[in-house]
Amino acid sequence: MQGCAYVDGRYVAPEDAKISIFDWGFLHSDATYDVAHVWQGRFFRLDDHLDRFEASLAALRLDPGVDRATMRAVMHECVRRAGLRDAYVEVLCTRGRPAPGSRDPRSCSNRFMAFAIPFVWIATPERQREGIDLVVGSRRRIPADSVDPRVKNYHWLDFVMGLYEAYDRGAETVVLLDGDGRVTEGPGFNVFAVYADGARPRVVSADAGVLEGVSRRTAIELARDAGCDVQLRALPLDEFRRADEIFLTSTGGGVIPVATLDGVPVGGRPRGVFGPVSQRLQQGYWALHDDPRHVEPVRY
Repeated sequence: MQGCAYVDGRYVAPEDAKISIFDWGFLHSDATYDVAHVWQGRFFRLDDHLDRFEASLAALRLDPGVDRATMRAVMHECVRRAGLRDAYVEVLCTRGRPAPGSRDPRSCSNRFMAFAIPFVWIATPERQREGIDLVVGSRRRIPADSVDPRVKNYHWLDFVMGLYEAYDRGAETVVLLDGDGRVTEGPGFNVFAVYADGARPRVVSADAGVLEGVSRRTAIELARDAGCDVQLRALPLDEFRRADEIFLTSTGGGVIPVATLDGVPVGGRPRGVFGPVSQRLQQGYWALHDDPRHVEPVRY
């Protein structure tokens, strides 16, 4: 596999990046991570990703043992050694192994790691041109007061089971509801609904129970700049089904239009035809990759 990883202070091939089976990151999913991407040789919004990673570390009381400058340098070096121009770059920190016989997390030695691999798409550009098929899963999202989704984590069993449900129903991916039947998020993406029933388009996305994605933030900024009425609030399922447009946001693809929801064409449009807001935000997202305010050249 093309790429490079950083483990235990060494740069290694991806297949040689290993952790102990006794690491609580493996045994208990006791870890946090963040994913930035490199496009055409430049990191996109790297400081925003590092801000969120440091906030997640603090929330989980994890100490990676390295400072921010070192994290940034390691991410650059992983990309450089891998020779990638378009890359998926992850930093992570696990709780580590506890002292022998102990269940006290304070006895663990936390571990910082990173890797860079070729860019990972949630939906390929070809699939995005057609639009993806989304279903509403029957499984409820893990409650935010149990596992805070603002802290990027690997607690994905609700998503994984939701994905199997989507596959069984002939779709590609799933969005989950909270305990009150409101739209939250999907595996690796935020969800937006667009309504064209007023003086200006309304763009709605959940304000709670979701990861505050960097791509989500980018779409919100672009929508506001375009004059849309951006509303971050609870989004009930019945309202979601009436959307004129639906799109997803993710580091793995940017702004991704949805063609069908539970098998029904969104906005009554034929496959491959999307609403003006989704199209504009998708184009604007990739245009920002040439904006020096948001990019950082890789130190090749």
